[in-house]
Amino acid sequence: MRERSLSTVPKPALLLLVLALLSQVLWNYLQTPSKAQASNLNAPPGIASMRLASFGEPIALAKLSMLYLQAFDHQAGIRVSFQQLDYAQVEAWLSRSIALDPRSQYPLFTASQLYAEVSNEAKQRHILDFIYQQFLLDPNHRWKAMAHAANLARHRLKDMALAKKYSQAIRLHATSSEVPSWAKQMEIFLLEDMNELEQARILLGGLLQSGQISDPHEFKFLEQRLIELENSMKDK
Repeated sequence: MRERSLSTVPKPALLLLVLALLSQVLWNYLQTPSKAQASNLNAPPGIASMRLASFGEPIALAKLSMLYLQAFDHQAGIRVSFQQLDYAQVEAWLSRSIALDPRSQYPLFTASQLYAEVSNEAKQRHILDFIYQQFLLDPNHRWKAMAHAANLARHRLKDMALAKKYSQAIRLHATSSEVPSWAKQMEIFLLEDMNELEQARILLGGLLQSGQISDPHEFKFLEQRLIELENSMKDK
C-alpha cells in the first residue's frame, strides 16, 4: 500500500499533531514526583530550547507553559498555596511565556491578578517589580497590568510612594492614544490623596493645556477638579 505524502495531510490535523507532541515533550520534561511539593516547581527550559521544541508554534507553547504553571498548585491530590511557590521560578515561567508570545497580555494578567494577590508582602513586591520591568519593555500594550499593580501598591501594600512610581510610569511611558485617559491620570489623583497638591495642580493644568483631552465632558470634569485643587491650596 503506497504511503501518502505529508503535504496531503490537512493542516488542522498537522497542527493537532504538533500540539500533542509539544504537550508530551513539556509534560515529560516537567514531570515531578508523585509527592509534589511547592519546591518541585522546576526552572523552565531555556528560551532557545523552547523555541526549538515549539516546531514553529511558539504561541501554542506559550499557552501550554501558562497552563502548566497555573495547574501547578493542584498536584497529585494536594493543593499547593501560591505563597509556598518559589517566585523566582514563577517569574521565570512567566518570562518564557512572554518571550514566546510578546503580544499576549495573559502572563502579566496572571501575575497581577493571581500571584500578586498573595498575603506575603515580600512576594507581592517581587511580582509587582516583575510587572513593572515587563511594562517598561512594551508600555503601550502592557499598561493594564501596570495600572492594577499601582492599585495593589496603594490599597494592599499601603505604599503610596510605590503606587506613585507605577502611576507615574504609566503617564510617562504609555503615551499611545489607545491608552485611556483614566490610566494616564492615575498619578494626579494619587498625588491629591498624598496631599501633594501643588504637583497635582501642575500635572493637571499641563494635561488640560496639552490638547490630549478631546472629550468635552471629560475636559469640563478635569477643569472643575483643577479649580477645586486651587481652592484647597488657598484654604491651607
